[in-house]
Amino acid sequence: MAALEQFLADAQATEAFGARLAECCRGGLLVFLHGDLGAGKTTLVRGFLRAAGCSGPVKSPTYTLVEPYSSQRGSFYHLDLYRLSDAEELEWIGVRDLFDGEQVCLIEWPERGAGFLPAADLHVYLRLEDSGRRVRLAAASTRGEQVLHCLD
Repeated sequence: MAALEQFLADAQATEAFGARLAECCRGGLLVFLHGDLGAGKTTLVRGFLRAAGCSGPVKSPTYTLVEPYSSQRGSFYHLDLYRLSDAEELEWIGVRDLFDGEQVCLIEWPERGAGFLPAADLHVYLRLEDSGRRVRLAAASTRGEQVLHCLD
């Protein structure tokens, strides 16, 4: 499958990349965001959601696990599974309904939901590098490949 890699100089560049990603997402998409604490996952999501037309504050749903957003472009869900102790907790809070292929789900710390989450369309890997970040995207489905072709 296709991949794309880029250096992001600062938080502003990370948000701008998130905005570009949003412009390339049409219809439902499941995006897994990988990276250490402070790597810029929520910053990228903030840029994505702003570009998708979502208003209001964009914060990490570390304690709530799921934050819903909506705009004229559709429904978006930002999940942060960092504090999840067991993937089965996702069943209890009913997130399976989010994975119907109609909305965009952006999931931080997806490895904590292993065995419960469906396969991602797109993997986004962020890591700190020098004074900025390195982002690498890897498509895992036809939808993910379409996003990468749009970004290229």
